Amino acid sequence: MKAERVLPEPHRFSVCAYEDVSIKEFYKGIFNEVYIFFHPFIKPITIDSELLNSETNPDKFQIINHCEKVTWKEFLALSGLKSYEEVDIGLRTRILGLNKDFENKEFKEKINTVSEKEKLVPPTEGMLPELLINNLLGAIKEEKYDWIWVGDEFGTERKLEYINDLIEQDTLARHNLFTHDNSILITTHWDSHFSMICSDDKKKLDRILERCNLEGFYCDDDTEIYWSVRNTNKG
Repeated sequence: MKAERVLPEPHRFSVCAYEDVSIKEFYKGIFNEVYIFFHPFIKPITIDSELLNSETNPDKFQIINHCEKVTWKEFLALSGLKSYEEVDIGLRTRILGLNKDFENKEFKEKINTVSEKEKLVPPTEGMLPELLINNLLGAIKEEKYDWIWVGDEFGTERKLEYINDLIEQDTLARHNLFTHDNSILITTHWDSHFSMICSDDKKKLDRILERCNLEGFYCDDDTEIYWSVRNTNKG
């Protein structure tokens, strides 16, 4: 009888934090700070919005050149939703990403209705947004990095990529990006409409955030992947 194969635990500097555990606890001893940034809604300007919803999706440069981002804050004003938590729960409900005890069909319908009225495309889960990728990579280059590891979600595969190539081409296929010195990680949870930047240096992280003008918040000691549900059900 063959022995069962058990994968070793992945290097935490290369993967997304697990669910149902404090994000900062997961990265303890590796990253001091973690910033959650929201994937924006997409507003097509000089491209047919139907192309963004079709099976043949436009490439990164079509989206960058022909679309604008709409922040969650701007969407709150359009929709009447009251908080980022409500946006996140509504987005998760749309993709059947919550069990019935936590989903909210009213939030989902508001997102659907407003998106249709304003001709917006809701954020995609589990992958870095095309509208933000190049800015993020450029900000990391400003920190004197020319190369970055691109890894899979399980920590079993990684490839060293030249950052300029990732900026100039549309070849990014994985969504865990980490520097060779293990001081920066950009990671996306597979079922979430946000990503995280993790760093062992808050000043470095602050500089990246300023260059990219990202929308989101710093994790505190209790923040988990399902922060919106936790915050809404406190007490």
